[in-house]
Amino acid sequence: METKTKTLKALSDPTRLSLLQYISKGEVSACKLKCCKVSQPAVSQHLSTLLCAGLVKVRNAGSKRFYSVTQKAKRVLDDIKKW
Repeated sequence: METKTKTLKALSDPTRLSLLQYISKGEVSACKLKCCKVSQPAVSQHLSTLLCAGLVKVRNAGSKRFYSVTQKAKRVLDDIKKW
């Protein structure tokens, strides 16, 4: 699938967009991502989609996973703010 299409598909879901905006405030562990009132398995699925689209990156530290946005995500979020 084309990169732009993956990005648009990833952001078409309001929950994923909310997660991305939350993560854009700073690196956050997966267990802290309860901002969208969805189950932890659902959050994991959404994060997987964002990872595949290249919008978030993950850093492992022991048994914890920390998520942060990529430069691509920063550009996309800036563009969205301009809409």
